[in-house]
Formats: sequence, C-alpha cells, structure tokens
Amino acid sequence: MVSIVCDYLGALRCQAEHGPSGSRLETDAPLDNQGKGERFSPTDLVATALASCVLTVMGITAERHGWALEGCSARVEKTMTTAGRRKIAKLELWIQLPAALEDQARAVLQRAAQGCPVKESLEGAVAMELHWI
Repeated sequence: MVSIVCDYLGALRCQAEHGPSGSRLETDAPLDNQGKGERFSPTDLVATALASCVLTVMGITAERHGWALEGCSARVEKTMTTAGRRKIAKLELWIQLPAALEDQARAVLQRAAQGCPVKESLEGAVAMELHWI
C-alpha cells in the first residue's frame, strides 16, 4: 500500500506528497476549466500515468531480456468530453521504440505494454489507442 496526502492550496491548486519518498507535485485546474493551467491538471496526470506506466513496464521487460531501451519515448494526447459531465474521452499514445530493436523484441515489448497496470485499470472506462513507431 502507498499513501499519498493531497492538500488544497487555494486558487484551484493542490499539492500531493508521495508518502514513501516525500516527493511532491502540484496540480492546477486547466485553462478551459477555470484554472491558470500552470501545472499538470489532475486529468493530465492520468494521461501521464498511462505513458509512464507503459514505458516502465517495457523497461522492466527489456531489462529482464538484456535489451537496451534507452531512447524509447511516448507522447500522449488527452481528449476531454465536450458534452455532459467533464471527463477524459480518449487517451492516444504514440510509442517510439529504439530503431536497433529486433522484431521479436518489439513484439514482446508491445505485449508487455498492453498489460500495464494503468491501462488495465482504465480499460472500459476510457477509450485508449496505442500507436507504435
């Protein structure tokens, strides 16, 4: 179990502290929802969690196989709903794998990414699409 304490700072900002490490981050409401957009919004963190989870799970798999994954990157685009309750409508992720990876390694890493815990947790609640470059 991990404990995270989140405090409201006022002006639509929050600060979260990661219990085990003491590391902190701040959020801000986005410009299109009464905020200043000067920090990640809470829904930006969901998109970021998907991208970093996919990279982390692939990193674990690559290390297990002795494959170099440095230079791998992911770009995520978050689309919010435009009608009804405000929520994430879609997360689209572009994953750039290192050019030197063999086809078999790419296939194994792609399968690993599909099982990332964040993706599994959001499955069925948020449309997600992964693109491989």
